[in-house]
Amino acid sequence: MTEKLTVAVIGTGNMGTAIASNMVKGNRPVIIADRHLEKATALAQQLGVLARPSGIPAAINEADMIIFAIWFDAIKELINTYCTDLKGKIIVDPSNPIAPDEKGGFKKTIGEKASAGEILAAILPKDAKLAKALGTLGVASLAGAAFQKTEAAVLFYAADDESIQPDIEQLIRDNGFEPVGVGGIDQSIRIEVFGDLHEFGTLSKTVKVSEAKSKL
Repeated sequence: MTEKLTVAVIGTGNMGTAIASNMVKGNRPVIIADRHLEKATALAQQLGVLARPSGIPAAINEADMIIFAIWFDAIKELINTYCTDLKGKIIVDPSNPIAPDEKGGFKKTIGEKASAGEILAAILPKDAKLAKALGTLGVASLAGAAFQKTEAAVLFYAADDESIQPDIEQLIRDNGFEPVGVGGIDQSIRIEVFGDLHEFGTLSKTVKVSEAKSKL
């Protein structure tokens, strides 16, 4: 087995906390970074010795794989800010570009037929590689459905570069789920909110591998 990549989770909100917690449960070391170092430190202390706090610049510099567990617009901002440091890195985007609507629900903050994955792919620095992953379930399911004792629940992912697929699939397994690829980044709209393969879209639930593959 090849050595696992060093992973940093940027963001200590609900999504970042769920991902970092799952990784520790999966016995995978993780760097936790936040604009407020005290938040990263508090979460790392809560999770134990496999979690290590860091500032964002240091985390991006050290990690091979960076999970941007923050709002979509904040991801765009950080990609622009750290474009030089992100060269050659694997960037994982779990974001869903949504905001509350006027009816008590949610709406997309980008075009109806646009996807966060494709927008981010267009602004990536040279040689950076993008995977859309870890965002196909809501936070409650991401935490609650991980490491099921029978057949694992699925997390879908999309990536253009086939060379990173083994690392993305290992990351998903270390989060307690079974990976199922849907194709390239041009398919990422399917695994974002309202997409046919998202928990808050047509799929409407967690699924196992056999059911997931029947939907592709």
